[in-house]
Amino acid sequence: MRYIIIGAGAIGATIGGRLAGAGREVVLAARGAHAEALRADGLRLTTADGTRIHRLPVVAGPDELGELRPDDVLLLTVKTQDAVAALDAWGDAEVAGGGTAAQRLPVLCAQNGVESERLALRRFARVYGVCVWLPATFLEPGVVSALCAPLTGILHLGLAAGGADARVRRVAADLEAAGFEAPVVDDVMRWKYAKLLGNLGNAIQATTGPEPAPAKAALLLRARREGEAVLRAAGIAWASAQEEAAAREGKVVPAAEAGVRGGSSWQSLRRGTGSIEADYLNGEVCLLGRLHGIPTPVNETLRHAANIFARQSLPPGAMSIADLTALADEAESRR
Repeated sequence: MRYIIIGAGAIGATIGGRLAGAGREVVLAARGAHAEALRADGLRLTTADGTRIHRLPVVAGPDELGELRPDDVLLLTVKTQDAVAALDAWGDAEVAGGGTAAQRLPVLCAQNGVESERLALRRFARVYGVCVWLPATFLEPGVVSALCAPLTGILHLGLAAGGADARVRRVAADLEAAGFEAPVVDDVMRWKYAKLLGNLGNAIQATTGPEPAPAKAALLLRARREGEAVLRAAGIAWASAQEEAAAREGKVVPAAEAGVRGGSSWQSLRRGTGSIEADYLNGEVCLLGRLHGIPTPVNETLRHAANIFARQSLPPGAMSIADLTALADEAESRR
């Protein structure tokens, strides 16, 4: 199988580089300065094993590849706000022997949140979910680090609609050969909803900084309680904290030299991308709350604040946790 990484950022480049290092065929899809750096100097990927330069094919879109192959696997790793454009572009690509990628090829949604699978299922016949537990950093073009050990990350895999098949098991085998644990599960979305609850703190980290603090943990707890309330109201199951801990304990441990680094939303602000994924993290909670009559003022505050930071190009961490908490208090009092 050839893996086409659609969005070779922190997650995509780490998975792509590790697969390539294990002898799998990989193509990176990227744009702008990042694509230029990847073409000129290769992907500089640092893991717990050291730094390696991966010189891989780099494309901006499917037109540069020509006809896709029947054994291609599309790994979607763009942020959810960019998913529709990517799915449309790659879904219409022709596959050798007839048909389009949307009709014939599998797409694996390896993103935070739960919306990409729904977007993909509107377009692709074969959609898989990937619950990503892979701390990685991408702050400059062509350079990515993922400094955890003994595993680089854990990637739960399964059909987005539930169940599993032979193809996803083949993908899991390739990922495990590349330094990941890749459990194949029948309920991958249950794991992704659990990850969503943890990702509700991304907006806190992006706006107030990645350094831990009791006030940040307290605000995240309030956001998480709203998230759990709307999932219960919607009848949506999620993996328990105990299940998550058992699945991850001692397997993905950051190296000491990694220091305190921000997650995906913080990195988006740091790179000045102009967008952030809060609408599909905190915004997912707000959506379910509105559908089921559950107030979600804390998540609405976090969603709104993160979007202001992205749209106005404010530096990450420029807000105090006291001010952000005060905004959440005010929103709750209005309710």
